[in-house]
Amino acid sequence: MSLEAVLADPAVPRRGLTRAQYDALIDAGALDGVEVELVEGVLVDVVPQGDDHADVIAELTHALARRFPEPWRVRVQLPLAATDSSEPEPDLAIAQRLGHGKPRTAALVIEVTVTTHRLDLVHKPAVYAAAGVEQYWVLDLPAREVVVHREPGPGGYAEVQRLPWGAPLSVLGVPVDLAALLPPR
Repeated sequence: MSLEAVLADPAVPRRGLTRAQYDALIDAGALDGVEVELVEGVLVDVVPQGDDHADVIAELTHALARRFPEPWRVRVQLPLAATDSSEPEPDLAIAQRLGHGKPRTAALVIEVTVTTHRLDLVHKPAVYAAAGVEQYWVLDLPAREVVVHREPGPGGYAEVQRLPWGAPLSVLGVPVDLAALLPPR
């Protein structure tokens, strides 16, 4: 029987990892060299970045890094202690600076998607909404669109819009013009 068959079978008992167990595995070195993140108790492979994906993250980081006042920080591919069963590492997050530890929420999380649409648009919105992330943007590079999630609640985001690349966006009162920040394809 394949792994997929076992995972798809509701009669097979299973237990996912908690964030505490995941962090303990990291601290023990058990995940050294393994590119994964924890999403809803499941270790999910992190897909290697292509040039377009990496360029977008670099340009956004450069453009946004100094635009937010204290105590806000631009965090690039760093863990967010979102829920007891999820610790994603978003491409970019605007979160408050903490003295120690991982933030539990953010004003904005951005995921850049080229091939990970299902994870970014189906599974991660519930995780980020549960963490109280005010806005979650998915930059869909192939479509040159941004999917904006707002108004987080226990059932997910109340507002989800698919907008053109040049749509006016803002977070914490700071305007973000994707068309001006990112080079044309």
